[in-house]
Amino acid sequence: MNKVTKIKTRETLDHMKVDIEKKTARKLMARSQKRHSVWFGLGMFGLVGWSIAVPTVLGITLGLWIDHIWSSRFSWTIMLLFVGIVFGCLQAWRWVQRESSHE
Repeated sequence: MNKVTKIKTRETLDHMKVDIEKKTARKLMARSQKRHSVWFGLGMFGLVGWSIAVPTVLGITLGLWIDHIWSSRFSWTIMLLFVGIVFGCLQAWRWVQRESSHE
């Protein structure tokens, strides 16, 4: 084996070593990342839905009760429906942001 062949072989081995180290690091990183199942996604979808639905229904119920007890020219049902939707959407957005930051 001559000197040029030894240098090229050494460079090839060094290049292969770097490639293997990169692939190993990428594989280890992929294994360490959290993977969410389909059930997690469905659970998150349900959680977002419920976090909007519950305050909305509570707002409607409270609004109907206030409209029944206290007559006014304003509809408390509609106002509290809107408040419940806004509160639920803000709560869902906060929950999704918190779960996204954990990944």
